[in-house]
Amino acid sequence: MLHRFGKKTDDRFDWGDALCDAAIMGGLTFFTTLGGLAITDLLRSPVGWVAAGIAAASQFFLVLALKRGLVKKGD
Repeated sequence: MLHRFGKKTDDRFDWGDALCDAAIMGGLTFFTTLGGLAITDLLRSPVGWVAAGIAAASQFFLVLALKRGLVKKGD
């Protein structure tokens, strides 16, 4: 898990591995965003939680896009 490049199995993209990696990175982003917002005292309103959710979703889909596009040809 957490490979820089996506993996192929039997000439097919390994979606399970990519989704797991994206979920890990999205969760990490969510909690680090919450930590930063807590330090700056911005978690008192729901806007901080929404911002953390948006950051996590963005990271999740970014990792999926990178893994899907960075599969080595010929492996």
